Amino acid sequence: MGRVVSLPELRGLVAADRAGGRTIALANGCFDVVHVGHVRYLAGAAAEADRLVVAINDDRSVAALKGPGRPVLPAGERAELVAAFAVVDYVIVFPEPTVAELLGVLRPDVHCKGTDYTVETVPERAIVRGYGGRTAIVGDPKAHSTRDLIAAITRRPHPPGAAARQS
Repeated sequence: MGRVVSLPELRGLVAADRAGGRTIALANGCFDVVHVGHVRYLAGAAAEADRLVVAINDDRSVAALKGPGRPVLPAGERAELVAAFAVVDYVIVFPEPTVAELLGVLRPDVHCKGTDYTVETVPERAIVRGYGGRTAIVGDPKAHSTRDLIAAITRRPHPPGAAARQS
């Protein structure tokens, strides 16, 4: 199980891991409503290095990226959920609109993105290449989305008496 950490703590942990000869992968995303696509993405990212850091967008950046009504869950809860995965070592919530600054600070060996990207379309690829890292595309085909999951949940009819049981 991973840990939710601050940036100063993460810098120290990554430095210690590197001193121990371990490689670092960084994956990032909103992780608003966790689904099987997230699980497969994180498993693929973890396979790329010895340690997996997951950077989670803060609430303001999720709202800007995803629109009204998002995030569904606050950043602290999203971070705790992601940290519960066995393949995740460290989780950090970041406030910037992109993960570029965090990549520059941590300089992970591998920056992992999902299959909705190609190496050529990852916005931060030049940063990663600039410090000698590599970009990896991991996970299953992009057949799952939080937006679709939320839509399916809100469309689904409630069984008789469901509202009464929720009170």
